[in-house]
Amino acid sequence: QEASHRFTQPASSSGGAVKQENFVLSTSGTDQVKGVLTLQGDALCQADVNLKMPRNNQLLHFAFREDKQWKLQQIQDARNHVNQAIYLLMNRDVNYQFKTGSEVLKLMDAVMLQLSRARNRLTTPATLTLPEIASSGLTKMFTPALPSDILVNFYINLNKLCLTVYQLHVLQPSTIKNFKPAGGSILHNPGAMFEFGNQRYEVSHVHKVECVVPWLNDALVFFTVSLQLCQQLKDKISVFSSYWNYRPF
Repeated sequence: QEASHRFTQPASSSGGAVKQENFVLSTSGTDQVKGVLTLQGDALCQADVNLKMPRNNQLLHFAFREDKQWKLQQIQDARNHVNQAIYLLMNRDVNYQFKTGSEVLKLMDAVMLQLSRARNRLTTPATLTLPEIASSGLTKMFTPALPSDILVNFYINLNKLCLTVYQLHVLQPSTIKNFKPAGGSILHNPGAMFEFGNQRYEVSHVHKVECVVPWLNDALVFFTVSLQLCQQLKDKISVFSSYWNYRPF
C-alpha cells in the first residue's frame, strides 16, 4: 500500500489530481543538454530542453506542445502491477480463513510475481532500435519540431528519469558498403547506424541527462521490503508444515 500511494500522491491534502513536480536534468562532465521536466504521476506534462550543437555551438531549444503529454509506460505498468498485488490480498471477505499452508504459499507466489514485475518495470528500461525511436510519437511532441538529425528518448532507470539525445549525420553513398544496422539497446553509442525513411544515418553524438525522482526511490524500497515480508511468511509456513508432517517413531 505504501508503494501504491507513491504513484498517486495528491496535489493537496484534500486529495484530487496527482501533483505536478519539476525536475532539473543534469549530468556530470557536460553541459551540452540542459532541461526542466514536469512530471505528474505517470505523465510527462511539460519538457523544456536546450541543446548545444557541438559543431558550431548553436543553441537549440525544444519544448512540449501545450496540448501534449507523454505517458511513461514503465511507471504506468509498475503502478498497475502493485495495485494487482493489493487486489490479490484484499479480494476476500474480511472473515475469510485460510485452510492450508499451501493456499497461503500460492497466494504469496502470486503477490510476489506482481511485485517483482512492478520492480522490474522500473529497473529494466525497454531496448529500442533507432528506427523505433525515430518513429516514436515522442518526436512529434515538440515545438519547434525536432530537426531530422535529432532523436530523443525518455525512460525510467531505477529511481531516475532519463533523457537521451542522439545527434545524427547522413551516411554518404561511398560509406554504404560498411553499413551495419544497430539492434535494440537501452542506450546507443556513437557510430551506431540505422535506416529510416529511405535514408541511412549514423549516430555522431550521444547526450544523456537525468534527474532523481525521490518517490520512485521510495517505491523501489517498499517493493523490496514487501517481497522480503512475503518470503518470510513463506519460510514460516514451510517450517510449520515440516513440523506438522513430522511423525516420530
